[in-house]
Amino acid sequence: MDGSAAPFVFLLQSAGVVDQGVAKRFIRITKPVEVKMGDKWARLTPYQGFRLNFSIDFDHPAVRSTGQSLKFDFGNASFVKEISRARTFGFMRDFEILRERGLARGASMENAIALDTDRVMNEEGLRYSDEFVRHKALDAIGDLYTMGHCMLATLEAHKSGHHLNNLLAREVMQRTDCWEWKSFDLEAEESPFLQGNDDFVFA
Repeated sequence: MDGSAAPFVFLLQSAGVVDQGVAKRFIRITKPVEVKMGDKWARLTPYQGFRLNFSIDFDHPAVRSTGQSLKFDFGNASFVKEISRARTFGFMRDFEILRERGLARGASMENAIALDTDRVMNEEGLRYSDEFVRHKALDAIGDLYTMGHCMLATLEAHKSGHHLNNLLAREVMQRTDCWEWKSFDLEAEESPFLQGNDDFVFA
């Protein structure tokens, strides 16, 4: 594993695709849903597809210099090429504290981007110029998929992480007035994920 979703994507692509006997079901957001924690927030709003408007805020030179916001639409961009390869990252000061407590024993520069006080320590550098925010977006996609279905919505978030993403998913499940099930009859109605996207299976 390398700290990204790429190994999982490779295995899924290697397994191939099998047509199912029923149409895929999506969770379609019909009303805005939002959760907040201080200056951190995450919001889902209606959209006929799935797109992200994600921003982070890390006071670190390497992160600040690479861009801390991302806009991404699954309908016209490739998750496999543009998001899945973004690796998790961590700060050496935190890594040393975790090691002292017997945690993060499997962490290394082979499966994470390591940051010291002012730079990326990995010899190969970054895979994307804005890899940090792309990985946080990847986290959010995975966290929302714990609901068991893909979404038709716009996700807007600022400084959101696993905990806040999880709270947003829980809020959606509790707010049955803000979403509905949606399936597409491919003979009559085309899914927004099939419009020129070569990796819609992962959407």
